[in-house]
Amino acid sequence: MTVTLPHLRELKLSGTPIVMVTAYDLPTARIVDSAGVDLVLVGDSAANTVLGHDPISTVRATVDELLILTRAVSRGCEHAMVIGDLPFMSYQVSDEDAVRNAGRFVKDAGADVVKLEGSGTSIARAAAIVAAGIPVMGHIGLTPQTATKLGGHKAQGREWHHAKRLYDDAVALEAAGCFGIVLECVPEAVAAAISKRLTIPTIGIGSGAGTDGQVLVLHDLLDMHGADSFQPKFVKRFAHIGDAMREGVKAYADEVRGGTFPGPEHVFAIAPEELSAFQTAVEAGSADDNILADW
Repeated sequence: MTVTLPHLRELKLSGTPIVMVTAYDLPTARIVDSAGVDLVLVGDSAANTVLGHDPISTVRATVDELLILTRAVSRGCEHAMVIGDLPFMSYQVSDEDAVRNAGRFVKDAGADVVKLEGSGTSIARAAAIVAAGIPVMGHIGLTPQTATKLGGHKAQGREWHHAKRLYDDAVALEAAGCFGIVLECVPEAVAAAISKRLTIPTIGIGSGAGTDGQVLVLHDLLDMHGADSFQPKFVKRFAHIGDAMREGVKAYADEVRGGTFPGPEHVFAIAPEELSAFQTAVEAGSADDNILADW
């Protein structure tokens, strides 16, 4: 079954947790889609996860980069809803910019919906995009695109007045027409209160079990960077793919250098008579342009 917005509402009403992960290319999109996740986010976290930009900040991700990744993921998802993440400065300047760029993610890259970060002017941007007919997911709490303003990558809403602001922002984003909201690094009790207040689904990351669903970066939950990589407090590693990949590549390199790969089962043969004709032609010096032209 293809995931739709009404389906997400039904999951919230029934108390069925919503599962969301990131993906950045066709192979991983196919894997997570076949695993049965509900939502696939092509996040601006691609900036540091797969594109090699700043290892912490997401702000260097560009619209063009994320469009390419979103297009690949869209091709790989048959059932999950694909969310295109609007990168830094693709929606902050004006409603017109926000609608234009959101439209590119849907029309050019095949995303079903888009996501944007923040409150304040982002609420107006969300409303403008929704008015243009494009569903929007909000994102509050720790918003990586503005982490510098927030004092770094740390939990948000730990003081009562900050928690109340997040609560009000969530209500405002719902009123602006958002179909759901990501709550990142929000205290569990605050995230639960917000989730209870809203009629739209909340997706938590580092915000406890009181939200309507959870999201993790695929590379984090599969430990694709290896055991020595940084592990945020809210991440659980469900597999160790990075170490397995490293071991596989090392085994390949060892066999190539040791002369055991490729083996007889990995090569193609030529019929004896064809090989004999080839050898005769080479010895006669007749492998010229006339012979090559037959190809």
